[in-house]
Amino acid sequence: MFIRRRLFKNMDYLLFAAILLIVFFGITIIYSSTHANPADNHGDPFIFVKKQGTWLILGLIAMFAMMSIDYQEITKWSKQIYILNLVLLLAVMFVGKSSLGAQRWIEIGPFVLQPSEFAKISIIITLASLLDSRVGQIKSFSDLLPILLHVGVPMLLIMKQPDLGTSLVFMAIFFGMIFASGVHWRPLTLLCGLGAAAMPLFWHVLKEYQKKRLLVFLDPNIDPMGAGYHIIQSKIAIGSGGIFGKGLFAGTQSQLNFLPEHHTDFIFAVVGEELGFVGVLFLLALYFTIVWRGLGVASEARDNLGMLLAVGIISMFIFHVLVNIGMNSGIMPVTGIPLPFMSYGGSAMLTNMMAMGLLFNVCLRKQKILF
Repeated sequence: MFIRRRLFKNMDYLLFAAILLIVFFGITIIYSSTHANPADNHGDPFIFVKKQGTWLILGLIAMFAMMSIDYQEITKWSKQIYILNLVLLLAVMFVGKSSLGAQRWIEIGPFVLQPSEFAKISIIITLASLLDSRVGQIKSFSDLLPILLHVGVPMLLIMKQPDLGTSLVFMAIFFGMIFASGVHWRPLTLLCGLGAAAMPLFWHVLKEYQKKRLLVFLDPNIDPMGAGYHIIQSKIAIGSGGIFGKGLFAGTQSQLNFLPEHHTDFIFAVVGEELGFVGVLFLLALYFTIVWRGLGVASEARDNLGMLLAVGIISMFIFHVLVNIGMNSGIMPVTGIPLPFMSYGGSAMLTNMMAMGLLFNVCLRKQKILF
């Protein structure tokens, strides 16, 4: 208990409060967007609230579990974590559950889990362990190759599902963490150049629906009732909210089912419609608080390993927020990336809570315990 009290003196309670505020804000908006839709809730207006609440409780347990073990001890198991991650991603290919043309989920009893979500935590932990001994040592492209391979294998398995959005999250984590590790500009420039040269090939690898998403991003009106429908309805919802919104539980785009995926990928549009610019600004302020405090944790970490873990988590978090809000606003293509702590989904909630638990882990141990 003495050690715990000493550790919790370093607890960032502002960060914790911001997380909880977003979570409860999200549950409120989930209820608002689903309670009046029998097609969604199957006659129970609280069904999504109950499920999200259950995942929240499990997520809090996972968060405190991640906080309780020194992150240096966790990274000692990085090889086993990496192998388990690959096994789960391979299992999806053979026993995974399909939905909307994608095979991304595994059923375990009453729970449906998405391994690609947990792969984000896995890659942050294992990549931090890999980079820890290479900080300031990545000076050539050959130095970068093992790191590319480490991230590339699970990334390709996720693209196979197909899940382009999560694959892009892996890229954000990768670039954030290697930048923090002090990579030399030459291998990084070469990597970016090779990536740009491979873009035409990448286009031919994309599924047809993914190509349509990119095309309607440029002009949603080329397919207004198909691939462009989500963007058009989302922009209408956000724009109709004005300064103060139509009022909580009074959004027409979501409650009348014009806005698709209103409790998952497009929940930000519901906030814009019902609470307007003021509600959106409040939500963005909470997200900014998490990023600000997270970067503070990274800068105050007691070692490079802790710094890399914190940077990986914040890179993932920033990318999720920017891309989700961007696609809701029509300034980024639709990729199916959920809004952290807001979008409905058990695997996403667990992943985000585990990530924050790992961030708190670094925060609590920014100073060595003295006996």
